[in-house]
Amino acid sequence: MSEKTLQHRIDGPDDAPVLVLGAALGTTWHMWDRQIPELTRHWRVIRFDLPGHGGSPAHAAASVAELADRLLATLDALGVDRFGYAGCSIGGAIGTQLALTRPHQVTSLALVSTSPRYGTADAWRQRGVVIRTNGLEPIARTAPEHWFTQGFAGAQPAIVEWAVQMVRTTDPGCYIAACEALASYDVRSSLGRVGVPTLVVVGSEDQVTPTTDARTLVAGIPDASLALVPGTSHLAPVEQPSAVTELLIRHFSTAWHDKPGPGGQTAIGAATPKPQLAPPPPPQAPPAAIESGPAQPEQVRGATYEAGIKVRREVLGDAHVDRVEAAADDFTGDFHDFLTRYAWGETWTRPGLDRRTRSIVTLTALVARGHHDELVLHTRAALRNGLTPTEIKEVLLHTAVYCGVPAANSAFRVAQRVIREETTPET
Repeated sequence: MSEKTLQHRIDGPDDAPVLVLGAALGTTWHMWDRQIPELTRHWRVIRFDLPGHGGSPAHAAASVAELADRLLATLDALGVDRFGYAGCSIGGAIGTQLALTRPHQVTSLALVSTSPRYGTADAWRQRGVVIRTNGLEPIARTAPEHWFTQGFAGAQPAIVEWAVQMVRTTDPGCYIAACEALASYDVRSSLGRVGVPTLVVVGSEDQVTPTTDARTLVAGIPDASLALVPGTSHLAPVEQPSAVTELLIRHFSTAWHDKPGPGGQTAIGAATPKPQLAPPPPPQAPPAAIESGPAQPEQVRGATYEAGIKVRREVLGDAHVDRVEAAADDFTGDFHDFLTRYAWGETWTRPGLDRRTRSIVTLTALVARGHHDELVLHTRAALRNGLTPTEIKEVLLHTAVYCGVPAANSAFRVAQRVIREETTPET
């Protein structure tokens, strides 16, 4: 198997139309096991594992778009040109990406426990810092409370243990890469271009991708309907397999484009009761523009500023940059724009050094000059850029030789506090 394809499994008749199922982060294709007996009566079902999940090789993917490209390469190798797609969580993000970039190949779409933007970029990058320091065990232990309702978890201890083991056996590097992919994923402004019939399924108790996210999808996608599964949390296909199966069969049997594909295949109908669908939400007003300090002429900001603000947010975090921009005024605004263009848009974007190396250089310079406030900021940035606490310790030990023991002593106190704050798992 090459780095450009994904591990997959095929069930169902060879001559049936193809339905692709995408799994959630930290799970394997087995999360769809309970749907397979019914779905394969009508479709040739292809399931795939994310990189480093299940038995899939640990070839990390840096973005949802790259994951979608790998799935397309897998389907191309199988000779599949047109297909329906259902995905859960990050699997749903992959499906949305496919509908945006390959609308001629996706016949219809089901987004289960899916969001147009998953939480905040800061939260996903913080999760990466915690995993890099502590491994996946803290994530595995807390997965059931995010994936299942309390009643289901108490009644199904074997399924809970199965879920924990799925996370434990995931490759940490691939999991972190998926966190980075979700940190940069945001299709809210593109939903109007999803041109296939879409079913949005959400559990009423889902706190990971709540019903508000589902309604945003339905409001933005022109041909979309919403199905609410009562008493269900994030892994709806596992917690309520029959309800989700019924919804999928109904949707793909009626919403599948009737035009035959290049192979002459059309959807096969299924006689099932029509599930109760929630009515579409009323149109929502577009979000108000976020003020970001004094307005600057376009010729001053331009492409260098835009590149700089992107890197600055990725390295320092949205929360920090939002605070800085909110505090900018006529006196400081030009200075912050200058920093964004010069430091972040011209220096941090240069290809000669990767971000990990730039963090090492930056930490050393800040220790040498005694800039402790900036050292706090860039210790956090170093963790987000992939340095481990052990590597940061080695950098500071090295500075003791070349910058002086007193400078390194102060730096250790600062860095120790930041590392404890950033790498302690939530309980």
